[in-house]
Amino acid sequence: MNRITFALAGLLLPGLAMAASIPLQGYTIVRAFPHDPQAYTEGLFYLDGYLYEATGTVGASSVRKVDLASGKVLQQAATPWPDYGEGIVAWKGRLVQLTWQDHQGFVYDLATLTPLAKFTYPGEGWSLTTDGTHLLMSDGTPTIRILDPRTLQQVGRIDVTADGKPLANLNELEWVKGQLYANVWLTDRIARIDPASGKVIGWIDLAGLGPKPDSLPDPNNDVLNGIAYDAVDDRLFVTGKCWPKVYEIRLHPSRPR
Repeated sequence: MNRITFALAGLLLPGLAMAASIPLQGYTIVRAFPHDPQAYTEGLFYLDGYLYEATGTVGASSVRKVDLASGKVLQQAATPWPDYGEGIVAWKGRLVQLTWQDHQGFVYDLATLTPLAKFTYPGEGWSLTTDGTHLLMSDGTPTIRILDPRTLQQVGRIDVTADGKPLANLNELEWVKGQLYANVWLTDRIARIDPASGKVIGWIDLAGLGPKPDSLPDPNNDVLNGIAYDAVDDRLFVTGKCWPKVYEIRLHPSRPR
């Protein structure tokens, strides 16, 4: 998400022990692809053979269409200064982008990345994905907002818990086979969330994936963030902020903890 760490009393937060009764999955790297090491990844999705990425930080925020195999940026639109770009999602020929603390988002033409419109929302914006009917939005709290994709207004919510405790710092989101996947900011875990109940039904442990922290510009903040799913070929991609690679991974069967 951003470059400021916070803590909230009563919530399950990064740095604390993850819920012990929730099954855990490991991973195998299938393939690694080039990734712009200056891209501070805030949003990621896969569509029609391409990655679409949103980058953050003031003055360096953008939305991009990227060639997966080469990592080459094919199209790019800068986020207006001084907004801090956040998550993105595609919806019916448009690309929707959040900003962090500016209380506004942007709508682009998906084919050209030409800006089309703005919209507003209260609170922070972290990430977006879609279940095919609604947009799902994270804001750093344990609550996922459900948005009407036409009006971009909130019409519902999912309160996320792990073993009964609210799970904070839900960051980059992806809809995968009827489940909501969420990076938990500042951890190497992805939460698999049942959208009907909001319960975390599995952890994906990506420990050991990615570059060594001392090779990154800012090891404390250049963390795992970015999930993209290719539903046609059943491929899962992950990356991190300023990481030099995007990884296609295969998940191992769940095992009890």
